[in-house]
Amino acid sequence: MAFWDVVIIIVYVAVTLGLGIYVSRKASKGLDSYFLGGKSIKWYYLGLSNGSGMFDVSGTAWMVGILFLYGVKSFMFMWMWPIWNQIFVMMFLAVWIRRSGVMTGSEWILTRFGDDRAGRASHLIVAIFAVVAAIGFIAYFFEGVGKFMTVILPWSLDLFIGDFLLLTSEQAYALIIIFLTTIYTIKGGMFSVVATEVLQYLIMVLAGILIAGYTFFVITDVEISAAIPEEWKNVAFGNELEGFWSGKKDVFNELIDTEGYKMFGAFIGMTLFKGFFASVAGPTPSYDMQRILSTRTVRDAAYMSGFTNLVLFIPRYLLVGGIVVLGLVFLAPEIAALENLNGGDMELVLPQVINYEVPVGIKGLLLAGLLAAFMSTFSAFVNSGPAYIVNDIYKKYFKPEATDKHYIRASHISSFLVVVLGVIMGFFADSINSITLWITSALYGGYIAANFLKWVWWRFNGWGYFWGMLSGLIIATLQFVVDKNKEHYMEGSWLFEIAGTPAIYLFPIIFGFSLLGCILGTWLTPATNYQTLKSFYENVRPWGLWKPVRKMMEQDGHPVEKNKDFGIDMFNCAIGILWQSSMILMPIYLVVRDYYQVLVWLTVFIITTVILKFTWLDKVKNYKD
Repeated sequence: MAFWDVVIIIVYVAVTLGLGIYVSRKASKGLDSYFLGGKSIKWYYLGLSNGSGMFDVSGTAWMVGILFLYGVKSFMFMWMWPIWNQIFVMMFLAVWIRRSGVMTGSEWILTRFGDDRAGRASHLIVAIFAVVAAIGFIAYFFEGVGKFMTVILPWSLDLFIGDFLLLTSEQAYALIIIFLTTIYTIKGGMFSVVATEVLQYLIMVLAGILIAGYTFFVITDVEISAAIPEEWKNVAFGNELEGFWSGKKDVFNELIDTEGYKMFGAFIGMTLFKGFFASVAGPTPSYDMQRILSTRTVRDAAYMSGFTNLVLFIPRYLLVGGIVVLGLVFLAPEIAALENLNGGDMELVLPQVINYEVPVGIKGLLLAGLLAAFMSTFSAFVNSGPAYIVNDIYKKYFKPEATDKHYIRASHISSFLVVVLGVIMGFFADSINSITLWITSALYGGYIAANFLKWVWWRFNGWGYFWGMLSGLIIATLQFVVDKNKEHYMEGSWLFEIAGTPAIYLFPIIFGFSLLGCILGTWLTPATNYQTLKSFYENVRPWGLWKPVRKMMEQDGHPVEKNKDFGIDMFNCAIGILWQSSMILMPIYLVVRDYYQVLVWLTVFIITTVILKFTWLDKVKNYKD
């Protein structure tokens, strides 16, 4: 670390803290201001904030590792999250969600199932899920930022008590960064989060442009051709992934064979299956949902979600692609020889490249950008998780009548508790990848069935939602416990086999148990109150199996026209996935100098943009609030 790199990082941290604390004055007006910014923030600021929140350092380290190892086709690994969710939200879900006018995702559930016992059960379980997910993501950030900072910074922060190692440097660095971020997040709520995330987004974009530009300055086309196998640049795939590395890099083929993605056709099939249901289920009750509910109008909710897709992928993959190219050209043999990589720890590629191949000045800006990526995503979860604790649990069930000052103080306390629990979970995580797979495949597997059915089936009720979510959470938690104790099982036992199965392949089992809980819970209990169904359908107007509700409304003299947009919405989603993919592949092909593919995917981007202008944007302009 050179002097000027340290100066840049210190200035960035000081400006971020100062801005967050300065803006925090607006958060004291009440819960609506604290968690939603008083629904007064413009949609493009929320879109930049949302994009910034998704640009995290742990995810960036993971993307660098998989792009380095698997090549261009690794962009499909992102479907595990699934990133399609953003497309489905943009096309129709943001509008459905924003029409409720509530504060949190679990409060929104009451508009679907009512405020009776069944509705409250569904409301409580989704609040619990939101808190569990926030804690899981904080653990994910804790693991990622600690590993990243330890490799980059030269100072050892190992803390001993006698001969006992109390804190490793990874843990100490993570705690310092988390502490600084928590200060302005807790104090300022949504206003501070959005203001700092817009600043952080601009820094991340600058870092991406600089690192991609630097690769053009120091690396020739000939060097790239010599370092990158042709198969690395091939987006097509077959049933199995074949190793394409040779020489000193042959160890990478062994990683491909052992990381669980060898049966690539089956893996992609599973992500497609999961991706559709997870995307229709809608955003999880976290910061993405909070951004939608924070918009001023229904139209703004759609604009914000579309803008998030537009601003996120190109700068992020300029950064990811630039780092990977530097690693492949200058450090690939040394990275292959690293002892940690023999255990599959490709997450170290990012900090190794920054340490040895990024020059002074750019390194400081890049580190500031990656710190911004961490702080923005972390602050988003620290703001969203406590909203469910305070608004949906504490206020609703324990203290329904209190002053705004009391609730904001409760928000501060709950934010602190969520951070502490996330950090504790992070201490027990062995890698970013393990938490990634648990969140995307296990935890979300228990979320999908209930949240898919809530949109499309009128008979689905609060008890079905409760038991579907609960059974999914139980199975997901059991999967996590089994995976963490795999070294204790006898080889050949069923527990050993389950523990050795990649989490994505267990998704159908988790989904099946959750779906069974949904169906049994629904059919064994009465249907949701008609007035609740009528109000929800009239307000949200989803497509799906709602014919009985429409018939009852016609009999009451309040006919509502059927939503016939399923076809156009699915068409837009298909076009949107191509649009999104083009924004990922263009920057990757640009930094590896495959100009023909850049032209191909630029053409795809232009064509899909024009199509969406007529099929989506023109429709959004006609929405009435």
